[in-house]
Amino acid sequence: MSDPIQTGWGALTPVIAGGDPDLKAKTERAFARCFAGVEGELALSHLRGLTLDRALGPNSTDAALRHLDGQRCLVLHIQSLIDRGRGLS
Repeated sequence: MSDPIQTGWGALTPVIAGGDPDLKAKTERAFARCFAGVEGELALSHLRGLTLDRALGPNSTDAALRHLDGQRCLVLHIQSLIDRGRGLS
C-alpha cells in the first residue's frame, strides 16, 4: 500500500502543515532568511515579475492559464512563508 502523504490528494498537503510546529516555524524563518537582503529581494522581485505582474493574452490556452496560475500560487506561498518568518502575519 502506498503512503497517502506522497500520492493522491495527500501529495497536495505540505509536510509541515499538520506536523511539528517547531518545524513549521523553522521553515518560515528559513524562507525569511533566504529572501533577506538585496539579493533576496531581487530574486523575489524576479519571481513576482514572471508570475504576478504578468498577464497572458486572450488567445492563451487553458493549459497556459492553469500553468501560470500554479506558478502564481507558488510565489504567493513563498511570500506568505517569508512574511510569517519575519513575523509580519
